Amino acid sequence: MRPMVEYCELAPDLKISRILTGLWQIADMEKDGIILEYEETAKAMEPYYDAGLTSFDMADHYGSAEIIAGTFRKKQLTVNPVQLLTKWVPKPGQKTKADVQSAVDLALERMQLDAIDLLQFHTWDYADPNWLDCLFWLQELKEEGFIKNIGLTNFNTAHLRIALTSGIDVVSNQVCYSLIDQRADGKMEKLCKEFDLKILAFGTLAGGFLSEKWVDHAEPSTGDLSTWSEMKYKRFIDVTGGWKKFQPLLKVLQEIAKKHAVSISNIATKYILDKPSVGGVIIGARLGKKDYIKENLKVFEIKLDEADKKMIHEIQSQFDLVHGDCGDEYRKAPILTATGDLTHHLDVSATPFTPIKMSGGRVRVNSGTVWEDFGGYSRAVRKGNQIAVSGTTASHGERLIGGSDPVAQAHFVIDKIQGAIESLGGYLEDIVRTRVYVNNIKDWEVVAQVHRERFGDIQPANTLVEARLVGTEYLMEMEVDAIIDSTE
Repeated sequence: MRPMVEYCELAPDLKISRILTGLWQIADMEKDGIILEYEETAKAMEPYYDAGLTSFDMADHYGSAEIIAGTFRKKQLTVNPVQLLTKWVPKPGQKTKADVQSAVDLALERMQLDAIDLLQFHTWDYADPNWLDCLFWLQELKEEGFIKNIGLTNFNTAHLRIALTSGIDVVSNQVCYSLIDQRADGKMEKLCKEFDLKILAFGTLAGGFLSEKWVDHAEPSTGDLSTWSEMKYKRFIDVTGGWKKFQPLLKVLQEIAKKHAVSISNIATKYILDKPSVGGVIIGARLGKKDYIKENLKVFEIKLDEADKKMIHEIQSQFDLVHGDCGDEYRKAPILTATGDLTHHLDVSATPFTPIKMSGGRVRVNSGTVWEDFGGYSRAVRKGNQIAVSGTTASHGERLIGGSDPVAQAHFVIDKIQGAIESLGGYLEDIVRTRVYVNNIKDWEVVAQVHRERFGDIQPANTLVEARLVGTEYLMEMEVDAIIDSTE
């Protein structure tokens, strides 16, 4: 008899087990250049499937994970189908529809599929609007039958909103969510409820640190950590208060675990799984080494009571917060990866727009909207150490971004402004003046709140007025002035 496993319907054609098996550790197992044997490693997936844990999460850069999963899936009967969720994580720089098609084709070939169950997209830089182009092309490939469902990974709340309001059929967002990383508990949970989509939580066991192994254990040094996951999540522990704050959490979890006759990891998983918008928790596996299937299945038998939750809340209140919003650990300092930077992820960088040198020492950039050619102006112009950015709306090519949502439009406008300034050698922090125009005064407050969210640490001079914008679909417009430190 199959054990009792909970499932979640992400979409009418996609039901997943609420504990998903993460295959990211395949990359760690292959990091020394030794490629796992596909058939043998695929056999190690069978016990998970047989236990009812039919869903597996991977990515294009998780070593041989897609190939191994495809090898396994080919042998399974359709009575209890297996769900293969993968990710496309392209390098920075401009991508074409052909690039997107090639990435999807490669995943289909590796996994031996006709259509991908869930393709999750990651972008490194929101200031480059090409990320939206990639999503629009993925949407086209979904409509053409190459992809069954689209998900996102490591998207923050603002840019998840942009995608949702711009016509992308997103069913999930995969983000870090654990007892020590509660960023998804606020704005992200609220947005997911508003749009009826699910969070897929990773990092829930903090790379194995949320376990009995580390109770009363001396703080490990970097040299003591053997896996990328351990190195990564030790950084999360450090930024939330360090080992001295982490140990009391383990003690509380140990007490609750003994009460329910389960493990600390079980309690940590169940707490996140009970969050309203969480569709599933991803637990990593080192295939062929050791599995924790029976242990993980105990999660579905646990009922955390109010006393349990109160104990957890009280100890959590003593932790420092992880900076920013979901996914910021890949975009803003401190970078919380295995190496503490992005060197093992990225080897290239690119500006969003191409600088064009003009006479008189001027340099300009265009963003490619129809309005620039029509009106004969640049998105931004730099002369010396000054940059002037034209009035910018939520237009991208011939598309309106953000639909009828002023919050989404405002975030996209600031992204485009940021991209223009960075392409001319400056930073968002160099902005000294902003002018904001709203088409309807009713939108002023939510637009001002976006301004505060994006410029709160910069505090530029600002003017906000109601104005009749060209095009009723544009809910707001913004122009800025920036002064950078160097004239070079």
